[in-house]
Amino acid sequence: QVQLVESGGGLVQPGGSLRLSCAASGSFFTISTMAWYRQAPGKERELVAYITSGGSTNYRDSVKGRFTISRDNAKNTVYLQMNSLKAEDTAVYYCHSARPGATVWGQGTLVTVSS
Repeated sequence: QVQLVESGGGLVQPGGSLRLSCAASGSFFTISTMAWYRQAPGKERELVAYITSGGSTNYRDSVKGRFTISRDNAKNTVYLQMNSLKAEDTAVYYCHSARPGATVWGQGTLVTVSS
């Protein structure tokens, strides 16, 4: 069974950094578009960033210049490096995998940005 397992969440002060990791099992990682979403309490889930199988990336405007998504196909892992964190970045962050005919979600990891 394909699954995604996130790690790296936690408590960080404003201006600090965290790196999230998402380890994928299964055979289709290299042909999948990988993405990070986030959901704050009482809010809709929103796309943070994605990276295609070819390595092209896109980010929502509010994280541009602060967050970097990357992937290591040899390790079947996608990362989200988060710098200059703000209180409004506080959310549960979810890893997502998409390819034609299939979509998979991770269980989420909580990021709390607070003093």
